[in-house]
Order: sequence, then C-alpha cells, then structure tokens
Amino acid sequence: MHIFYTPDITQNTYTLNEEESKHCVRVLRLPVGALVNLVDGRGGFYTAEITSDNPKKVSLNILKVETEFHKRNHYLHIAVAPTKNIDRIEWFLEKATELGIDEITPIITDRSERRIVKEDRLNKVITSAVKQSIKAYHPLLNESIPFNKFLNSSIEGEKLIAHCIDNQEKKYISELVMPHQKYLVLIGPEGDFTPEEVNLALNKGFKPLTLGDNRLRTETAALSVCFEINYLNR
Repeated sequence: MHIFYTPDITQNTYTLNEEESKHCVRVLRLPVGALVNLVDGRGGFYTAEITSDNPKKVSLNILKVETEFHKRNHYLHIAVAPTKNIDRIEWFLEKATELGIDEITPIITDRSERRIVKEDRLNKVITSAVKQSIKAYHPLLNESIPFNKFLNSSIEGEKLIAHCIDNQEKKYISELVMPHQKYLVLIGPEGDFTPEEVNLALNKGFKPLTLGDNRLRTETAALSVCFEINYLNR
C-alpha cells in the first residue's frame, strides 16, 4: 500500500498538498476508493480511503489510526560533522532512518571541510526514507551548530565520542551502554576531532569510544554506531 507523510494531520479527513496529490493521481494513478497509508512522524500510522482524486488536492477519509506504531525502546541522537561531499551525509541519513534513529545534529568542528548545511534538502532525504521504510516516527534534524556550542547545550543520556587518537583508552559500544536508554554519540569529520576537542568532550562527561581497528569514513562510522546501538536494543 502506498504511503504519504502527513505531519499536520489532526482530523478524520485530510487533503494532500499539491505535490503529493499530483504524485498520487498522475504518477501512482490511484483512483477514488483506493486505500493508502499515512504517517504523521509522531508515531501515528493511518489507513485512509481516497474520496476525491483532484490532482491538486486529493481528499482522504481516515478509516483507522494506530498510535506509537513500531515505537522503539530507546532514543538515539547522533551528532556528526557533515562530509565535504554532501551525498555521503545524505546516504547516512537515508540508511540511519531505515535502521532507526531519533535525532541528528550536524556539528561544525575545527577540521570540518563543510560548514554550510542545507537542512531543507537533508530533511527531504529523511522524509523519503521514512516513507520508503514505513516509519511512523520522523527523525529530528537540528540546525548545524559549532562543536563547542553544542557541548555547552543541554545533553541527556549516555554520552559517547568516537575518535582515532591512539594514546587514549577507548571501549566498544557494548562495554559502554546499557539497553533501553538515551544515547548521544559524537562523530567527527574526515580529519577526526582535534585532541583539544576530544579533551573538551571528555571534560563534559563523554566516554571515549572505539569502532574497531578499521579506519572508517565519517558516514560509515555514524552508520556503524546506529546499527550497533539498535542491535543492542533489539
């Protein structure tokens, strides 16, 4: 069944916006009476019937509502330095959404090669992945923020930082986290965090994390964290 993202749904009827209406009628060719699914990004999963196939404003009648649809038993927030090639961070967002992630914050570090992020474009990637993987929860994408400022913001849960500096003792995720908690993991840029940034994070209560002996790209490291934390909370 086809699925649409409808974050502003509040009533027993709903009208798709012009873009989604056109896709519904002209591309998918769905007629009056066809059933579709809707997700609101807050855990609501809806079954609806098309009552009008106007290509500019498709009308729907809500038949069934499920709340907290596939709600996960933990909360994962990854703060990651955007990659120079934006396609790579888009790939991470797509795959992380499919696997399960709750919040993403682009952080601008001393060695960041990309310092400007277009959140609208990245949110479209996330929304597309939400629909493709049938997720009722839409991950929150925060505005980009300087690393030092982010560390001074209000932070809850288990706090981890993955880095490649060799002269520090680091542990694996499985040794650092308890299941069913909130987690925040910092992932640095292509050139890694600076020693000063690592020390600043450690002084803020972050625990040093290793992802193994292989040296990973930024987006691969972030996705590895996403996969392992979800696996530990299965």
